[in-house]
Amino acid sequence: MVAGTLSDAELARQKQIDDWLPITSSRNAKWWYSAFHNVTAMVGAGVLSLPFALAELGWGPGIAILIMSWVITLYTLWQMVEMHEMVPGKRFDRYHELGQHAFGPKLGLWIVVPQQIIVEVGVCIVYMVTGGKSLKKVHDLLCPSCKDIKTSYWIMIFASCHFVLSHLPNFNSMSGISLAAAIMSLSYSTIAWTAAAHKGVVPDVDYSYKATTTSGTMFNFFGGLGEVAFAYAGHNVVLEIQATIPSTPEKPSKGPMWKGVVVAYIVVALCYFPVAIVGFYVYGNSVEDNILISLEKPAWLIAAANLFVVVHVIGSYQVFAMGVFDMIETFLVIKMKFRPSFVLRFVTRTTYVAITMFIGIAIPFFGGLLGFFGGFAFAPTTYFVCIVLGVLLMILAPIGALRNIILQAKNYEFFS
Repeated sequence: MVAGTLSDAELARQKQIDDWLPITSSRNAKWWYSAFHNVTAMVGAGVLSLPFALAELGWGPGIAILIMSWVITLYTLWQMVEMHEMVPGKRFDRYHELGQHAFGPKLGLWIVVPQQIIVEVGVCIVYMVTGGKSLKKVHDLLCPSCKDIKTSYWIMIFASCHFVLSHLPNFNSMSGISLAAAIMSLSYSTIAWTAAAHKGVVPDVDYSYKATTTSGTMFNFFGGLGEVAFAYAGHNVVLEIQATIPSTPEKPSKGPMWKGVVVAYIVVALCYFPVAIVGFYVYGNSVEDNILISLEKPAWLIAAANLFVVVHVIGSYQVFAMGVFDMIETFLVIKMKFRPSFVLRFVTRTTYVAITMFIGIAIPFFGGLLGFFGGFAFAPTTYFVCIVLGVLLMILAPIGALRNIILQAKNYEFFS
């Protein structure tokens, strides 16, 4: 009788925890939630660096890698959608739960969780930098005679909205923000390539590799691989997104989830390929690591595109941060036995936003960060259907990206 009572108490506590945690607290999402959550997670700052990545990779290899990545990552995503409920009566709501099923309870955690944390925290840091730089660009375009404001302050301004939005309890509660972010991604991508096409090819355009040495070309190529890997990221939150969709034996969640994924990947193709090809065609190897920086006129249009970027990365930050919040809160309430409460959530989430803000201010190197995080952690979690390719990307891309960060950091002072 006592054992039964204890069991009931444990079940009640588990239900209370599940109802409180971000991933499992709401399971009433529609298929279109899946579409715009996936677009928000995938189409982000990475699309703006694709012309730069193409400049580092070259025409032939660059386009081949873009197409291969689209196909491979779509197939990887399909596998993950199918595996979400491959065990009858069980849903793998989180990436690490699938890892534990594949590699065992302990090894699965050690294989998946470090990479997932690096990916999700890495994205949040990069998006802090992107949001701050885009706000600065808007200010500089609309008020060229105004006093210059440091990027650090713009990152702080961008972070201020996350100190509020990070307290949304789960994915479904932020569906409106995610929808706005998905629309913005398509909007600024379209502005980027149409404005570039309207401008026309710059005089003396050069499509050769920018580096003058073989080693420089090789390192840049590695960095380009990482930037492409970053652009096709988003798989780290796929299971978490699918966990919000209702499921029954007759109507499993994989149906609506896959429908949303297909729509998302069509949007990805519409965003990625025109931006990469037109951007590199117009600017050649002189293109900036963020194509919106290369575009100067018309000022109002480029300012609008940068504002769209800000709205989008606000949503993207929240999508990736939600996975981190779930990990932290799961650890605190299950392992550390904290009571689920508003105070616990407020302290942990506010602290997380502050940490990503300070790291973003300390290392605001957009292209280098994309390549480093893209190669080091995105590749093995996004390209795992092709193990050899994933491992190669994991080794090679961070090497090139780290070199770029070091070169950019020569004249940089922390928190300057």
